[in-house]
Amino acid sequence: MTNWLANKSIVIIGGTTGLGLSAAAAFVKNGANIVVVGRNPENCLVAELQLGSNSRAKQGDATHPQTALDAIQLCIREFGSFDGLYHVAGGSGQQFGDGPLHNLSLDGWNKTLDLNLTSLMLSNQAAIRTFLGMNKGGSILNMSSVLGFSPALPFPNHAYATAKSAVIGFSKSIAASYASKNIRVNVLAPGIIAGAENITDQSEKFVTSKQPLDGGRLGSVSDLDGAAVYFMSDNSRFATGQVLTIDGGWDVADGQY
Repeated sequence: MTNWLANKSIVIIGGTTGLGLSAAAAFVKNGANIVVVGRNPENCLVAELQLGSNSRAKQGDATHPQTALDAIQLCIREFGSFDGLYHVAGGSGQQFGDGPLHNLSLDGWNKTLDLNLTSLMLSNQAAIRTFLGMNKGGSILNMSSVLGFSPALPFPNHAYATAKSAVIGFSKSIAASYASKNIRVNVLAPGIIAGAENITDQSEKFVTSKQPLDGGRLGSVSDLDGAAVYFMSDNSRFATGQVLTIDGGWDVADGQY
């Protein structure tokens, strides 16, 4: 895949750790310039050092309306262009009160949707407005989850599942609206990734039977890198509104709990 992203300048929201940082390294390896955004200043510093001279890191909260726009403007100032947005930011809302419906708090519901859906809407809006303002096409890649369309008993976080399901509907809707502008919007839906919050021994045993590929295991952050590079590159220039599930077989396996 060497140089699939030559001359591309890409913003990754949630790009200083985990899936986003792994993708950023793959993007740089393939010739891209990168701006990564994260909430933790120390993670931003480490990411910029790790990614090298073709990267910039910016501290910011993805749920704030200005964060993505500031990152895109930084990308244009530093690298002269803006070609793609990869929105990875999100996560479990269990600490806020997400959970099974009979225990779900209103605060947990609202904060989980803000973290996983409102932040994504804001970054996508900033990208769309920038592409339109520059009169150019571009690529947006959004992060969903298998839990958005293939739920399982060990993961009863209903606000999270709702948000990740809504990411798909939102992405398909804007893909339809902006295809004529040559703006592509696609989605990755990973299985359960190693390091995910609230993984117990029992739920990990379930996951390894539910994700039977490669011996049965939790996903690795690098498992999504190839797909992310593809959707950010011109090799996917005729693909929009697509959901690529990368789940080790989760959606087609029964799993034992």
